[in-house]
Amino acid sequence: MLDKSVDVLTVDLAESTTSDGTLVGPAGTEQILAAVLADVLDVDRVSVDSHFFDDLGANSLTMAHFCARVRKRDDLPSVSMKDIYRSPTVKSLAEDLAEEVPEPTESAVATSTEATVEVPTRASTRQYVLCGVLQLLTFLAYTVLLALIVTAGYEWIASGTSILDYYIRAVIVGAATFVALCVLPIAAKWTLVGRWKSREIRIWSLGYVRFWIVKTLVQRNLLVLLFVGSPLYPLYLRALGAKVGRGVAIFSRSVPVCTDLLTIGDGTVVRKDSHLTCYRAHAGVLQTGPVTLGRDVFVGEMTVVDINTSMGDGAQLGHTSSLHPGQAVPAGEHWHGSPAQKTEMNYRTVEPAKCGVMRRVSYSLMQVLILLVIDVPIALAAADVLLREIPRLGRLEFGPHVLTSWTFYVVGLVVSFALFFGTTIVGLVLVTTIPRLFNLALKPGKTYRLYGIHYAIHRAVERRTNSQFFKTLFGDSSSIVGYLRLIGYRLRNVEQTGSNFGTYLKHSNPYLSAVGSGTMVADGLSIINADFSSSSFRLNPATIGPQNFLGNAIAYPSQGKTGDDCLIATKAMVPIEGEIREGVGLLGSPSFEIPRSVQRDTQFDHLRTGPSLHRALTAKNRHNAVTAAGYLFGRWMHVYGLTLLAWTTTRLYGLQGTWVIALASILTLVWTTLFFAVVERAVQVFLPLRPLYCSIYDRRFWRHERFWKSAAVTMHLHAFDGTPFKSGVWRLLGVRMGRRVFDDGCGIPEKTLVAIGDDTTLNAGSTIQCHSQEDGAFKSDRITIGAGCTVGVGAWVHYGVTMGDGAMLGPDAFLMKGEDVPPQARWAGNPARDLRDDRALTMQLRGTGSDSRQPAAVTADTSAATGGTRCNG
Repeated sequence: MLDKSVDVLTVDLAESTTSDGTLVGPAGTEQILAAVLADVLDVDRVSVDSHFFDDLGANSLTMAHFCARVRKRDDLPSVSMKDIYRSPTVKSLAEDLAEEVPEPTESAVATSTEATVEVPTRASTRQYVLCGVLQLLTFLAYTVLLALIVTAGYEWIASGTSILDYYIRAVIVGAATFVALCVLPIAAKWTLVGRWKSREIRIWSLGYVRFWIVKTLVQRNLLVLLFVGSPLYPLYLRALGAKVGRGVAIFSRSVPVCTDLLTIGDGTVVRKDSHLTCYRAHAGVLQTGPVTLGRDVFVGEMTVVDINTSMGDGAQLGHTSSLHPGQAVPAGEHWHGSPAQKTEMNYRTVEPAKCGVMRRVSYSLMQVLILLVIDVPIALAAADVLLREIPRLGRLEFGPHVLTSWTFYVVGLVVSFALFFGTTIVGLVLVTTIPRLFNLALKPGKTYRLYGIHYAIHRAVERRTNSQFFKTLFGDSSSIVGYLRLIGYRLRNVEQTGSNFGTYLKHSNPYLSAVGSGTMVADGLSIINADFSSSSFRLNPATIGPQNFLGNAIAYPSQGKTGDDCLIATKAMVPIEGEIREGVGLLGSPSFEIPRSVQRDTQFDHLRTGPSLHRALTAKNRHNAVTAAGYLFGRWMHVYGLTLLAWTTTRLYGLQGTWVIALASILTLVWTTLFFAVVERAVQVFLPLRPLYCSIYDRRFWRHERFWKSAAVTMHLHAFDGTPFKSGVWRLLGVRMGRRVFDDGCGIPEKTLVAIGDDTTLNAGSTIQCHSQEDGAFKSDRITIGAGCTVGVGAWVHYGVTMGDGAMLGPDAFLMKGEDVPPQARWAGNPARDLRDDRALTMQLRGTGSDSRQPAAVTADTSAATGGTRCNG
């Protein structure tokens, strides 16, 4: 809703009318646009020269509704939010729309129409159920196999005669298990699939089951969990069939699945949080296709490299960017944006260093030795103490009636309390001290070779200080400022708001991360203060200026060119060249300037200063303290349940052996899923989620923050990715989920505000978020995604959005708040716009200054989905 002041807005039309009251302007398109805008603003008339935001008091949500109204009219060209920001008056917008646009050829229109009316492939309910049954049986078989390995290893270790003998046996068992778990996915891939080829696989078919088995084993491998960023990781990809050159450095945990379709040349570096899996889900099918990266290629952070794409030797793809199907970056060129386009920015900031084969081999061997000689024996010893020694100390005998003894539950409560809160306190001490000592060996601005002692120290500092548990505990409250200072952030003269930082925040090095006074950060910020080549790295300070606001999912590089009083919108690309941006907003990738704030979002500013702030902040801190206590209590109860389950397993092991270990593994997942589902739904019983527009000092917002804390534990949900069980879990959590929905790894924070139709496809890394915070204002609304829709890899759907049946959102797209996507439409880009509209494509390319090669590359996305060889399984 607009402010009351807008509802009673009157416009001086002296210059727009004659003496007898006849309207002489705006004419033609101006007149129609003015009438539509007046209807959206609920006023009588608007001037063609009035600024949408400064004069009329509109905001991006209002203008999104205006764009949707315009798109529904046959007498007006399509308008996107980028057009609105570029031409912020009716007069300038009409002139922009009137510019001559090349008429599409008959063949182009036919191709576009064919892509638009593409009907998603729908599996039958029988196929859906059969797929789920086969996946469940596969999971059970894998669980039993792991149980056999664990019990055989445990029994052999337990037969040792001395501490030294125990230790040696533990190392041997750890090494054998490590090799077996690493070889299993490789063997499964070559046995079940052979070589991957470009093709289409119907989701929920038998062919898809084979794909899912290989994908799950490949992506859940120990080499991925422990050795991303190590020379061992490229070797793993080569064993799976990828053509990976020498000296390649990969830091992304998004594991390529269709590895035979991946080619990476010598000396290429792939930064973290990038996606290049060589497959995507689209309209009910999985499409596999090649990804080719030449020699010395640079792929930046938070990027999406979709199938059927390539980059020539020496090419670069900047951060927060994407390559869409059909795009090819020529050798030596630099591209960025979503979809990517040519730029002159240089994203390679570290010169290579000498890093030979022996250095890589010795580093890899050291990693494996530390794992097998130190980590595995310590883990086994800790498990033995928890499962056998502690019950003995508590005089808890595992007799036949242990489950009916109150002592069993009391001792479990005490042990779980000591275990959870003890490790929490010790962990907090370690995370704030040990990395600080390690960091003394690192100097900013100095170039270090990879795979040496400095690289090992850097990785240790980064991993230890990026504890998600503590950021969730302290985030969205005043205490997050103190915690970030403890781990090394440079925060001076902080203006405490109670919401300075969200719960999801990461960095390369906290001691080189600085945030100015008065700045507020939402979730998903990644501070990039470590730059890499394929053979070297360098640490650089990264400074975010004062009085900024940063939205969700932002990668902020150390070279970022933003200063004071900036708003960086969700998924916006932070520029690294040109003048310092101050007093403006940045939206999109590549980013363009928008108003820093609008009238609607300033109505709560009086609550951010003086006595009002003091009273509100005091009340918010009390509320947040109760929320944090509830979060700790919930996590303790989860550990309590796992402790009882572990002791029960120990009690029954002597009777059932391997089967009880397998059952315990299954019950661990079931307990975790049900427990946190009950916690999340219980919070909503008392605090149901509803659309909101309020200040961050409103109690309703604090309750929403409490819900976020209860919904913070989501890692276990990825165990259900790509299975029919994921839809069941979403329904359990409150999502209004249709039938046969395919979810390959989507994130949904506010479940009860989301409705998803039948046969919809949700890709990995996508997010459906029903809220936004901008400075001191909080907004949330419902999201409706129709039947047969597709949400692309890494795409982001914001609050208040409606997607019609069969609509498709491209990879890495940002669908802005309030957008109304028509049925069967295909949208892409950041911010997203309709790709069926020739004018939208032309203006996109014209505005970004791309060369003539790009239209074919971008429009290829509208037809790539219909090609390939279909595999019905």
